[in-house]
Amino acid sequence: MEVEVVRTKITLACTECKNRNYNTTKDKKAHPDRMETKKYCRFCKTHTLHKETK
Repeated sequence: MEVEVVRTKITLACTECKNRNYNTTKDKKAHPDRMETKKYCRFCKTHTLHKETK
């Protein structure tokens, strides 16, 4: 029996300039809350905190 893993598409937006820079997927069962990670923003030209958007 195979267990189907449901991964949903999310968009990450920079907290400094509010631009949506990254598209990725995440497992809703393992991480039900909103994702936050430090990633490179090409508009700010630095590493900033990126948060999950709708």
